Amino acid sequence: MNTAVNANVVHESEAQRQHARVKIPAKLRLLNNQPNAPLVRIEDLSAGGLSFIAPQGVRYTTGEVIKGRLQFLIDNLGLAMDVELQIRSLDNASGRVGCQFQNLEAQDIATLRHLITSHLSGDIVSMGEVLATLQRDNFTKARKVKGSDGGMSTMGRLRAVTFSLGIFIVGLAAFGFIFKTVYGLYFVSHASAGLVSIPSMDVTMPREGTVQSLVGPNGEAVKGAPLATFNTSMLEMLKGSLTGEDLQPAKIEELYGKQMSGTMTSPCDCVVARQLVADGQFASKGQVIFQLVPRNAPATVEARFTYRQFNDVKPGTRVSFQIAGEDKLRTGQIVSSTNLSDTDLSTDIRVQIKPDESLSSSLAGRPVEVVSDRGPSVNWLIDKAMAAGL
Repeated sequence: MNTAVNANVVHESEAQRQHARVKIPAKLRLLNNQPNAPLVRIEDLSAGGLSFIAPQGVRYTTGEVIKGRLQFLIDNLGLAMDVELQIRSLDNASGRVGCQFQNLEAQDIATLRHLITSHLSGDIVSMGEVLATLQRDNFTKARKVKGSDGGMSTMGRLRAVTFSLGIFIVGLAAFGFIFKTVYGLYFVSHASAGLVSIPSMDVTMPREGTVQSLVGPNGEAVKGAPLATFNTSMLEMLKGSLTGEDLQPAKIEELYGKQMSGTMTSPCDCVVARQLVADGQFASKGQVIFQLVPRNAPATVEARFTYRQFNDVKPGTRVSFQIAGEDKLRTGQIVSSTNLSDTDLSTDIRVQIKPDESLSSSLAGRPVEVVSDRGPSVNWLIDKAMAAGL
């Protein structure tokens, strides 16, 4: 058996023509400023070009571009097609000119292929078939080559990746916003109001008169220490103990003109939380002058929730809160829950929250935002996993 390889053998797919050439009855009218536009017969025709015999006295050069009009006879009707031809080969002996089509439109290509295919298969071409061919889309997109970059440059690929990344980030942000909104609607309860509450004591004015403070705001005062001095008239001091002779107008005017001073002392080891009457102003008897806060008294947070949140603010529930003026988020536990009204039904619930960290007495009276989050947390997930034995 001869196993030698013939190096001169070439596979037919390597040497076959790009387009099949057929001898089809058609004519070409040359339009390159020729006198009377000569009409020549086409020798052969393909989807890529044609050949014809040049008229007498006409000379062409290789590479020259000429214009012409292809003419076909179909169902006794003429079909004309204007084309541009580039001369690729010349045979001076026979006058044969080989041309290649230039800038053919999609409809022209579809018509030529239909005519050539029908001629090769022996079918009779009708005008209806030609019109149907022109009406449909005979082309499709080219296949992508595997392993190639699709012809994109480095900057093009970078722009595409950046755009895709931007779309992904926008979509992720939208998903996060929707998730947060839905989570807040179903798992988070917000208090309608809240403040820092510290048990306080009131120091009232013992007599009518003017006040002069001895301790500034947030100042500390031990039990029995002077808080302020007050000035009052002698008449105010002796009111209720005057006899008949002392009630004479002259005597009353004399007593009213005399002034006496007194001192208000602290009833406990306290901090001055608020001074309700400014220095030098007149205050009536029994009017509150100072609000004192015991130095070691624990501060709590009081908040108000609606009855719709009844199951979310039971005693023992963990909550988080933020005090106005602070960026820190604090946590605490609800220790009591009562009706807002002591004598009648109310639509609100008042809760008392014990903070995990002690609060400064200077925060007394500040508004607080309280949030009860009953949704799943990391600890909740860990507990569930441990309970399932994972």
